[in-house]
Amino acid sequence: MNSAVRLPGRFSRHALLIATAAVPLTGWAAHAVTLHKRLAATRKDPLTGLLRRDAYTARARRLLARHGDKVTVLMVDADHFKTVNDTMGHAAGDAVLAAFGARLTAWAGPHAAVGRLGGDEFAVVLELSVGHREERLQQLVRMLHIPVTLDDGRTVDVAASVGAAAPGVLGTRELAVLQRAADAALYDGKHTGQAVLATKETVTVPSINGRRPGRPGTAVWGRAA
Repeated sequence: MNSAVRLPGRFSRHALLIATAAVPLTGWAAHAVTLHKRLAATRKDPLTGLLRRDAYTARARRLLARHGDKVTVLMVDADHFKTVNDTMGHAAGDAVLAAFGARLTAWAGPHAAVGRLGGDEFAVVLELSVGHREERLQQLVRMLHIPVTLDDGRTVDVAASVGAAAPGVLGTRELAVLQRAADAALYDGKHTGQAVLATKETVTVPSINGRRPGRPGTAVWGRAA
């Protein structure tokens, strides 16, 4: 008798947990546990442990719907990452990305949406009050400028550019719009060691391929020492 199991292409995490809890951990239940682990793996980036794009987007939208103007959207881009790969090797580059993933997770906390969107680009959506925004962004900039120590004892000097966008400032809760604004703010402060908060002007000034040099009058926080 063929014991292979055929399951639908989309199997909800909640349903799988129920199936796993309902029977002893043998046979079908062991198979369900394996499927659950595989499902979790598809949601997370194996190098950094951060959410992949689709899982991040779903969680980020839930946070925006639930908390609205109390939320801040961040885009984070590692500075000079290609240089690290070219001069120290891809293993060093992977270590830097893993370190950034750990630091972003620690900084944002367990209730945030923290994702690796690809390459050296990260995104964070978290509940962050206006009164604490400046202090917290300064803290993040400092964390992302701490050198990374490799397994062989070498040290990598690292840096990252950070752009932020807030629904209360821009008047929208659309994730795509907020991410574009945060990305534009990031490039306004690229390589400056500052976190930049998008304003309404940020999303209206023309750009070339979405990227442009820094402009005066944009709120910047957290110059790294």
